[in-house]
Amino acid sequence: MSMIPCPSESQEQQTLMRWAELQSRAHPELQLLFHIPNEGLRHPATGRRMIAEGMKSGVPDLMLPVPRGGYHGLFIEMKRQHGGHVSDEQRGWITCLRGQGYRAEVCKGAEAAIDVIEEYLNGRGEK
Repeated sequence: MSMIPCPSESQEQQTLMRWAELQSRAHPELQLLFHIPNEGLRHPATGRRMIAEGMKSGVPDLMLPVPRGGYHGLFIEMKRQHGGHVSDEQRGWITCLRGQGYRAEVCKGAEAAIDVIEEYLNGRGEK
């Protein structure tokens, strides 16, 4: 009996972005969903340049800059379905974003993120 490996965070996020593209006819605002590239290994000079340009540790992976249900927009921190943990920096950003009137969620897998986005766009889970 073989076990199916758990998709990586990147694979989950790619699945979510394909879903958003397919759903953008029903919800055109999904075209505004974008990735904030804060992760990954890079040359130290590139990392220093990105920090100088404003990259900050812990910022959530995705943003949907669309107001709904009393929120200014939606931030999502993606994690794999099993494993992965929320860092102290990520927890801090989520807390601060919520304090500024944004909805900010940690989603374990594409399915969880899709549920959050659909709930958000349909006005459920209002403040």
